[in-house]
Amino acid sequence: MRTLIVAATLLAIAGAEAPAGYTIVPDKASADLSKAVYTASGSNWDVTTGPAHIIFSDKDAATGGYAVSATIEQLAKPAHPEAFGLFLGGKDLTDTAKRTYTYFVVRGTGEYLVKVMNGSKTTTVTNWTANENIPKEDANGKASYALKVHVAPTAFHFYVNGKMVAEVPRGMNPAEGIAGLRINHSLHLMVTMPTIAR
Repeated sequence: MRTLIVAATLLAIAGAEAPAGYTIVPDKASADLSKAVYTASGSNWDVTTGPAHIIFSDKDAATGGYAVSATIEQLAKPAHPEAFGLFLGGKDLTDTAKRTYTYFVVRGTGEYLVKVMNGSKTTTVTNWTANENIPKEDANGKASYALKVHVAPTAFHFYVNGKMVAEVPRGMNPAEGIAGLRINHSLHLMVTMPTIAR
């Protein structure tokens, strides 16, 4: 039997496995995480969802100036455009009433979004915006995204496939804390777990 690590508790789920030392927390505490399936594929993870959720490791915490990176490949076209990407500055992540983090996500329409999660509420920093440097999914729904968020003293810089697509003021947006992946529902992806460069 493989296992998912959910809110610091082992939850047995057939056919699914999260990387050792990682935690998965759904957007809604009542969500059925048995539909979120992580399958090892070499050093990557084949992911099908399932409810919208975040996945993270406590070791991936950072303060000051740093960059968090991951690569996500969309393997199939979702029924509706669905988002996936990075979050950072995470605190109280296993408590859906108190959690806070900033997230940067893309979707197969060639757009990005920046928001802040605060408990069960979200605040839009940059609404869905098209950018020529964000790939659109092909006829089979496939596209690949090397994502990076660079945290500077006064700003966040957002990159896709090595090109900066946006900059927003650091301001009050959460920046210091845990980083990880954010993945919406009804997706089939191949992901690398985030890395942090200081």
